[in-house]
Amino acid sequence: MPTVLFRLLQRLISIRSWTTPALVITFVFFTSWPLMELFERADSELTAPENYWWWFLVTTSTVGYGDFYPETTGGHVVGVYVIVGGIATLTTLFTHLATTLETARGRRMSGSGSLHISDHIVVLGYGAGRSERIIDELLADGRHPVVLGAWDDVDHHPVPDRGIGFVRGDLTAEDVLHRAGVHHARSVLIDARDDNEALAVAVSVHHVNPELEPVIALRDMSRAEHMRYVDETIRCVQWHTPHMITEELLDPGITQVYSELVTHGGGNTYSCRLPESLGPVSYGDCQFALGDRHDATVLAARTDSELLISPSWRTRLPAGSTLYYICAQRISQEQLARAVRATSESRGT
Repeated sequence: MPTVLFRLLQRLISIRSWTTPALVITFVFFTSWPLMELFERADSELTAPENYWWWFLVTTSTVGYGDFYPETTGGHVVGVYVIVGGIATLTTLFTHLATTLETARGRRMSGSGSLHISDHIVVLGYGAGRSERIIDELLADGRHPVVLGAWDDVDHHPVPDRGIGFVRGDLTAEDVLHRAGVHHARSVLIDARDDNEALAVAVSVHHVNPELEPVIALRDMSRAEHMRYVDETIRCVQWHTPHMITEELLDPGITQVYSELVTHGGGNTYSCRLPESLGPVSYGDCQFALGDRHDATVLAARTDSELLISPSWRTRLPAGSTLYYICAQRISQEQLARAVRATSESRGT
C-alpha cells in the first residue's frame, strides 16, 4: 500500500502546472488521514477532525510544533509519508515558480513576449549609443514608461539595466507593434535605419493606431511631405538632433517653435546690451518692461561671467549685460533704457 501511494505521489509531481502543488497536498491529506486512523488508537486526539488538519499543516510545512504526534509505528510511517508529501509540494511549487520566472525573464530579454502597458512611449528602432541617449532623456522626464522595439538583428535586450520593455521583430508587422503596445501608446518615435524604412514603419503604426501622432527622425527633411501622405499629424525631426527628438516626444510642437525662432520673418530673436546709465537692474524689470512696452519676451541674459537662461526675475543684472529676446523688431538701447526706467518708476523700484 505505501508503495502504491508513493508511486501515485511521484506521478502527480511529474505534472508541470500550477495545479500540481494543490493536487499533491490534497492527495496526501485525504490518503494520510484514514491511514493514520487505521494505525493509531481509537481514542487518539491526533485523528480528531479538529486536530488532524492542524497537525497536517505544521508537519507538511516541516514546522512540527509537537502538540500532536503519532504514537504507533504505523503512525510514524504515515508521518514520514506526510513529511515527504509536504516537501514534494513545496519543491514542486518553488521549481515551477523558478521556471516561470526564468521563462518570463528569457522572453523579456529576447523581446519575444507581449507587453501589457498603456500611456507609454514606444521607440521603434535601435542604434547603439544613440538610442541609450534618447531613452535616458525620456526616463529622466519620469512621466511615462518607455518601450524599445528593435529589428531581428538585435538578438537580445540591449539596455536591460534601464528597466524598460523590449520587443524584437519586423517593426512593420502588426503583431510586433501590438506586442509593443502601440495600440495603447501615448506617443511613438520612429527612429529607423533609413528614411524608406521609416516610411514603411509609419504606415504600419498608422494602421495599428490611427490616433497617434508619431515623431519620425529623418535624415533628409525633404521627405517630410511624403511622411504626411500617411498622416498629416506626423512630426518630422532631423535625425542628428536626439535631444530635439525627445523634446518633441514629450512636448509636441516644440520643434516648430524652434524652427520659427531660427526662420527669418518668424519669431525673430535679437540681443541688446543694458546701457551703463541704467546701473544694475533686475531681470524681472527687463522682462516686464520689454513685454509691456514692446510686446517682447526676454529669453536669456549674459553677464561678464555666465549665460543665464530664463533666470529668476529677482536676479540682478549688472550694467553692460546682454539681453536676448523675441520681438517683431529690434529694440535699441535707448528704447530699452526708457522702457526699464518707466517700468521701474511705475512699480516704485
